[in-house]
Amino acid sequence: MDLKIKVIGFLLAVSYCLNNAMYAQVASSWKEDAQKMVATQIVERGITNDAVLKVMRETPRHRFVPSAYQSQAYQDGPLPIGHNQTISQPYIVALMTELLQLQGYEKVLEIGTGSGYQAAVLSPLVDAVYSIEIVKPLAQSSAALLKELSYHNVLVKHGDGYQGWPEYAPFDRIIVTAAPEEIPQALVEQLAVGGRMVLPVGKHYQELIVVTKDAKKITKKDIIPVRFVPMVKPD
Repeated sequence: MDLKIKVIGFLLAVSYCLNNAMYAQVASSWKEDAQKMVATQIVERGITNDAVLKVMRETPRHRFVPSAYQSQAYQDGPLPIGHNQTISQPYIVALMTELLQLQGYEKVLEIGTGSGYQAAVLSPLVDAVYSIEIVKPLAQSSAALLKELSYHNVLVKHGDGYQGWPEYAPFDRIIVTAAPEEIPQALVEQLAVGGRMVLPVGKHYQELIVVTKDAKKITKKDIIPVRFVPMVKPD
């Protein structure tokens, strides 16, 4: 029994050391990896907004994924973050951010905080980000991480994204990072006149859509087919 305990302890120690070594390697090279990510995945696909490109280079994406996936953080694809949720592909994050057409003064509502990465990308580009996450453990962990990384203009709450955040409405921009089957009416109502909303919509087939609102009408524009996790409704 003592030998078994010692073996288990040794294996745990080895695992801990390997994880630490992997984290140290990622931490030391992430800026280079982020530069490459932007050049090969984002610029080459047509993203041109300088502010968006800059923030994508400067946001430590590896901090927003589980340790087991940190070595893949800057690769070209989504990654699991637990609770059947994912962090979006870097290109999609950049595309949705560019589609918001940010000027710097905006109050932004984000539906689907996830690990906090999209909120971190938005933070330097806007006045304030109000982010709602329906999965409570993700809301708690993302809020703590964003605070740790000094994204002080991001406020996260656990709640139902379909209802928006009426206490702080209207919002200049709204971004939704999970796919409802239809555009939630509450979000349309909370979008300011002159505002823009970017979201994926659909069930079996999803389309990334930009919604604009003026004093007389709502306009919808299809951008590209996408694949997001479904927007979760409360039980």
